[in-house]
Amino acid sequence: MGGIKPHKFSNGVSARCVTFFCIASFLCGVLVVNRFQAIPESVTVESRSLLPKQNEIQNQPLINCGNKEQEASLQARDIFSQVSHTHNVIMKLDKSMSSLEMQLAAARASKDHDEVSTPTTTTKGIEQQKDRPKIFFFMGIMTAFSSRKRRKSIRETWMPQGEQLKKLEKEKGIVVRFVIGHSSSPGGVLDRVLDAEEAQYKDFFRLDHAEGYHELSSKTKIYFSTAVAKWDADFYVKVDDDVHVNLGMVVSALARQRLKSHVYIGCMKSGFVLSQKGVKYHEPEFWKFGEEGNKYFRHASGQIYAISKDLATYISANKDVLHRYANEDVSLGSWLIGLDVNHIDDRSLCCGTPLDCEWKAQAGNPCAASFDWRCSGLCRSVERMEEIHQRCGEGDGAIWHASF
Repeated sequence: MGGIKPHKFSNGVSARCVTFFCIASFLCGVLVVNRFQAIPESVTVESRSLLPKQNEIQNQPLINCGNKEQEASLQARDIFSQVSHTHNVIMKLDKSMSSLEMQLAAARASKDHDEVSTPTTTTKGIEQQKDRPKIFFFMGIMTAFSSRKRRKSIRETWMPQGEQLKKLEKEKGIVVRFVIGHSSSPGGVLDRVLDAEEAQYKDFFRLDHAEGYHELSSKTKIYFSTAVAKWDADFYVKVDDDVHVNLGMVVSALARQRLKSHVYIGCMKSGFVLSQKGVKYHEPEFWKFGEEGNKYFRHASGQIYAISKDLATYISANKDVLHRYANEDVSLGSWLIGLDVNHIDDRSLCCGTPLDCEWKAQAGNPCAASFDWRCSGLCRSVERMEEIHQRCGEGDGAIWHASF
């Protein structure tokens, strides 16, 4: 036989065809080897002398693999199909495992919370875990010891009080509370004054957290972890105590996202990373975000936003390893940036003050939340909350007619 000349592929031959040809050649080679290895050792010399011719005839169709490209292509397609099917099964199992992990984390968070509250009554804690109320959403209004007048302005405008607050929880599955921790000296004057206010209004949600302006990221993390342990809610909302809210419109905004998972809803922004010391919202870790003058990743503005139960559960389960940046809204965005999250940019949650929110209310489309961007909330909120409520409010009965 003459030497085998290298085959020159023209430009019209695809790489895929070449690949299939190589696969076919490889398979043929394997079959040839297997057939020769199958010859028993007890074969006589005389019979061995006859084997080459016989094998040459039997194996000729196998060695001639030039026409096997189509067969190899079908085999490869079958393999790819099986791999694809296996991949789909693995993806479904992965989603099921993620769901189970979320449920387990929620149960663990609830159990931990109950055991901290009643460390000597584990059985009672487990019973409380089973009785965790199922609600539509929990709204936590972030407040401070110095914000008594702000709380008063909210109670007199958009937040139901007394029996109405209980009715809202019972009939609508909506729980609204002021969220606050304790002072740096627990049991001091500040805590006693707050205890008296809590006894009067019964609208606080207390955290095991030392209050402080530079501890807002920690407070946010503890808030979600504690809330998800106490209430089984579809959504957990965070709002500042200098923002005007129309609860009925918040219901509508969240109801539109109720069938989705991994929901992160708010007014999405990407502000500049401030590296200068001494300025408001200074970011000490500015170097992590690239060159000076860069912007943050996309995240919801901190005045008001909401996350679904699965994301709140994720925060609770990983609270010990989640990093805190200087700004709490950036911190939350960083906790979710690497997850498969639905970022919902809802501009009804960040309307301006009159005339913006007033025109929308008159047009029959009130805003869910209103504030002044330049003040990161309502400017002079204590003095202006009533005015904003009159001009931009949805009406006191709107929340009772909201459906979801």
